[in-house]
Amino acid sequence: MRGYFGLVLHSHLPYVRRGGRWPHGEEMLYEAILDTYLPLIAALENLAAEGVPFGLTLGITPILAEQLTDPDILAGFEVYLDERLSLAELDARRFDQAGDQVMADLARFWAGHFSQLRARFEAYGRQLVPRLRALAEAGYVELIGGPATHPYLPLLERDSTIYGQLRTGLEAHRRHFGRRPDGVWLPECGYRPGFIHPETGIRKPGLEEFLEAQGVRFFFTDTRPIEGGALVGKAAGEAIGPYAVPERRRVATERPVAGRGTTFRPYWVGDSNVAVFGREERTGLQVWSATQGYPGDFYYREFHRRDPVSGLRYWRVTDASGDLGRKLLYEPERARERVGAHADHFVGILEERLAGYFRQAGRPGIVVAAYDTELFGHWWFEGCDWLAGVFRRLARHPWIEAVRVSRYLEDYPPDAAINLPESSWGEGGGHYTWNNDTNRWMWPHIHAAERMMERLAAVDDDLAGSLGDFLRQAARELVLLQASDWPFLLSTGQAADYATRRFQEHLARFHRLAAVVLRGFADPADRYFLKVVAEQDNPFDFIDFRWFAKREGSVS
Repeated sequence: MRGYFGLVLHSHLPYVRRGGRWPHGEEMLYEAILDTYLPLIAALENLAAEGVPFGLTLGITPILAEQLTDPDILAGFEVYLDERLSLAELDARRFDQAGDQVMADLARFWAGHFSQLRARFEAYGRQLVPRLRALAEAGYVELIGGPATHPYLPLLERDSTIYGQLRTGLEAHRRHFGRRPDGVWLPECGYRPGFIHPETGIRKPGLEEFLEAQGVRFFFTDTRPIEGGALVGKAAGEAIGPYAVPERRRVATERPVAGRGTTFRPYWVGDSNVAVFGREERTGLQVWSATQGYPGDFYYREFHRRDPVSGLRYWRVTDASGDLGRKLLYEPERARERVGAHADHFVGILEERLAGYFRQAGRPGIVVAAYDTELFGHWWFEGCDWLAGVFRRLARHPWIEAVRVSRYLEDYPPDAAINLPESSWGEGGGHYTWNNDTNRWMWPHIHAAERMMERLAAVDDDLAGSLGDFLRQAARELVLLQASDWPFLLSTGQAADYATRRFQEHLARFHRLAAVVLRGFADPADRYFLKVVAEQDNPFDFIDFRWFAKREGSVS
């Protein structure tokens, strides 16, 4: 082989269980299951059944896995799926009665689509996680994890929180998928290097050190931290992370450090034995870009226009005007033709990129194409079919192989290290998306809760024995309020009121639970409160509050 394709899909949604349904809440998870997770699993199983050799890396955040196995969520999804099917059938009758045969046929297209997914869900025993685990055990999919609730790690203040979030997430992954993951997706690709705090003199470990201490072998970053470009933090005229200090003295690596890196190969991060892969930019643009990406093709289904009665989508992109009133009706057959053409085009890009690297380096490289999983099927309805088309073409390709990234890491381990800058894949490559005028108020509350959790983790064994349930629930509320989703939704304005309410609910519950522990006893009202919130916020029932003990400068 002269080159490899490493598809990386990052699957994440915030904790929405019992958080309302419309316009925000459980509905977003139901949509993702119906539009993305079910079709993607079906597409991968079809490839396996056809004997198509393929490998991909699929990230499932721990908080998403917890919800995908929750009986309440799965029961609610089944109701939602039946609603979509009924709406499509009612639309078909409505359009038939109106004499609109084209719209009636489109409604029947959706009814058939939902019916097929309904049959799949029933065949799966109304469970999704076991199907993913089976694909992993068969060698097709490599499942990777991450911190428990997808927190934005560079802005957390305490090393205890980074450790506790990561340990909780890795343990959740083991319980759901049978083994700890070899790799993780750092939330938002947010990275913090090791440094020495100039005021306290305490060495703050880089995130790779936390990963190595818990057996993680690799993670991912955006393109710019590998290839170079504008840095964030002091170089951009702002303080880095939560530490408003004049500078940070970096801890240098003893290894040979790459100059300007390339995303076609992994690197060791500093002196650790943890590797980093960078997202390849050209293939990213083909899917992410609003102007040159495949999802904007005029024959693909339009996401934003819905039928005013049923809410189903019957139109295609049509043009680049953005005028929803000008949209023409969707043509499934034409869309399928475009899927094939775009799969061919994408393989051509892989050939060009990988052949160029092979000529330059004299060895096979890997194109790491990383995307949010929910893009496929949900935002880009035809996306799962496109992925399957790419895999089918690569299975016949003479010199490109689609592999799990750990396979490439084993065959072609790094021969150089890299010192990554503090970075993310957010706006500007820095922290702005999660720390700006709309959401900056959240961080002092998060930092205060981190410090309070360290106090709780230090209680004596007698108190831990009598109030252990309160301590465990406090740890749950801590990790839930730290999710990057809440500041992100404020930053984008998509669901600011919802995100504010969810953040404040978890924060208030945390502090009430902490107050009970600090007081040293619980009365009947406290125990009733605990019962209510434990039923409301139920993920990670195994969480250990001691994992959040003070450990500044320590990774283990």
